[in-house]
Amino acid sequence: MSIEYLITSLIIVLIPGTGVVYTVMTGLSAGRQASIAAAFGCTLGIIPALLASVAGLAAILHTSAVLFQVLKYAGAAYLIYLAWRTLRETGAADTGQTQPTGRRLLPTVRTAFLINILNPKLSVFFLAFLPQFIDPAAGSAVPQLLVLGSVFMAMTFAVFVVYGSFAAMIGARLINSEAFMRWMRRGVAAAFAAFGLRLALGER
Repeated sequence: MSIEYLITSLIIVLIPGTGVVYTVMTGLSAGRQASIAAAFGCTLGIIPALLASVAGLAAILHTSAVLFQVLKYAGAAYLIYLAWRTLRETGAADTGQTQPTGRRLLPTVRTAFLINILNPKLSVFFLAFLPQFIDPAAGSAVPQLLVLGSVFMAMTFAVFVVYGSFAAMIGARLINSEAFMRWMRRGVAAAFAAFGLRLALGER
């Protein structure tokens, strides 16, 4: 595995996207433990795209305009739904000081998972990105793709945990500030809506 791959992957993971926005929002509003659950869900959402790329299904997605459009609009609709749901939330933050149980964290994991799995560009990205770092002299490409994808997932989880933990520290200081939470929700809702519209209107 080359240093170029590690650096490129880290830069890609650090760039804020829908997963980062959701993880940060969760950290601000529900605390560190919930933000880790969000980071875990976002990381799990990478697995289908990685497996699709390895199996060659991403190539089918790339060539099938209808399938790509259906998945793209489903993802956009879900992001806009998240924007609407975020705006409807009221009250101050719940910073998770009651130590939410695994069952209470499942909706957070599920939402984060869906954010990534409903983005068809993730599969196409892996199909275009990972093969550049395959070493023909190292044997079969499949094990190499799985290793490269696993490293990318590990980076994603680690970086998102840092984002979420930092957000949780800020949220803990502003737990009683309804004004801050109101503006935070508006900002997050606007970000989700913008991501959704960009996904719906964007080209491949």
